[in-house]
Amino acid sequence: MATCGHLDQIAEVTPSSPGCEDCLATGRRDWVHLRVCQECGHVGCCDNSPGRHATGHFRTVAHPISARPARGPREALRSGRGRARGDA
Repeated sequence: MATCGHLDQIAEVTPSSPGCEDCLATGRRDWVHLRVCQECGHVGCCDNSPGRHATGHFRTVAHPISARPARGPREALRSGRGRARGDA
């Protein structure tokens, strides 16, 4: 079975921003989902978002792996997709 040659590039990263770094820099907050670069921590919006900044980051710096940011109870509440334990 073949394995991905990029796995050695995954690092323990700290997200660079609470939202899409590039959207926030221009005053926009219209992203759909976020992606965190697993090599440097850059936060960009997904390809379903108008800015498609995660792909733009890949094209600029050639960091090939991104993932969804970890979601805690507060993020779930902000996105409207869930509730923190104990909320009615």
